[in-house]
Amino acid sequence: MRITIVQGAFLPVPPLLGGAVEKVWFNLGKEFARRGHDVIHLSRAYQDLPKNETLDGVHHRRVSGFPSPATTSRRLLLDFWYALRVRSQLPPADILVTNTFWLPAIEYRRSRGLRYVHVARYPKGQLKLYRDAILQTVSEPIRQAIIAERPQAADRVRVIAYPLAERYLRPEFRPASQTILYTGRVHPEKGVHLLVKAFSHLSPVDRAGWKLQIVGPSEIACGGGGDAYLAELRNSAISAGGCVEFTGRIFDETRLIEHYNNASIFVYPSLAERGETFGLSVLEAMAAGCAPLVSDLACFSDFIRPEVNGQAFDHRAPDPVGTLVAALAAMIRDRESTQRIQKAAWLTARDFTLPKIASQFLSDFAQLTGKDPFPANPDAGAP
Repeated sequence: MRITIVQGAFLPVPPLLGGAVEKVWFNLGKEFARRGHDVIHLSRAYQDLPKNETLDGVHHRRVSGFPSPATTSRRLLLDFWYALRVRSQLPPADILVTNTFWLPAIEYRRSRGLRYVHVARYPKGQLKLYRDAILQTVSEPIRQAIIAERPQAADRVRVIAYPLAERYLRPEFRPASQTILYTGRVHPEKGVHLLVKAFSHLSPVDRAGWKLQIVGPSEIACGGGGDAYLAELRNSAISAGGCVEFTGRIFDETRLIEHYNNASIFVYPSLAERGETFGLSVLEAMAAGCAPLVSDLACFSDFIRPEVNGQAFDHRAPDPVGTLVAALAAMIRDRESTQRIQKAAWLTARDFTLPKIASQFLSDFAQLTGKDPFPANPDAGAP
């Protein structure tokens, strides 16, 4: 098949500035190419990245984009300009995967591929613009939200989870250090302040020997909450006696994986009721053998089963810090149960390997186009 993948206007590919969607589709493109498909990936031009190059069998074309703006209105305007630029460079294709707001609304040429819209967030009214397009999302709650907004699109909605690249899959399970980890944007909607306060409020006995690592960008330009929010977090951490570490942003995957491998408990206390769609960082942590503790958002229920391979706390409670303190304390005190959860989480992550998820996409592409999902390719190996 001829597959075109279009990334958004604000982050480059390879994902030098992070971005879960950019990371996922960069890896999927390589896997599609490994299976013998012709893959072209369009993304934002950035610094010294060549305008055209081939990486692992994927042909990359880079188009002038923009730094991420501060306001939604400006973001939509810049995305429109970017979509016009991309549209002029689209090659003939069977499938056109889009990760931009405007492109699937302005590109109707069937010769450029059947529009396959990756819906990475809760819909906000834009789906009416994507008439007849396939709508692919990553979790059942988002599927339900799509259908609630566009009931007539129910038969065009697909749920295919995010995949894990092999390098995230720790080859063997073993207990790690007494480290509690968070990775992601350091922003109020992610609930990082709840985590820092909860760790600081643990009893000295429970907290003894443990440390908390906060990994991620706080800069507004990178989606963080800014200097004032980081200062608030640092102030909350004072009572923990130097046991809270703010590492800042880490875009190098090798370093990020080291943090996952070194942690025992991974906490993702997001408050974004209509912002979280899957939680890729949670799954990445599980792949390393971390026991996940997440807020009670519906998106996590697709792969986390409380008391089995993870835990959840009620972030909507009158005292969410108190509920998080209780959940953390229970996991710290009952090491036997926590290690059982760690092992189960490690095993669960194996259901989301890149080859398995790529096969689901290719099977769907083939059903839609009538093309062979697995063409002969002696170098590809088994799906």
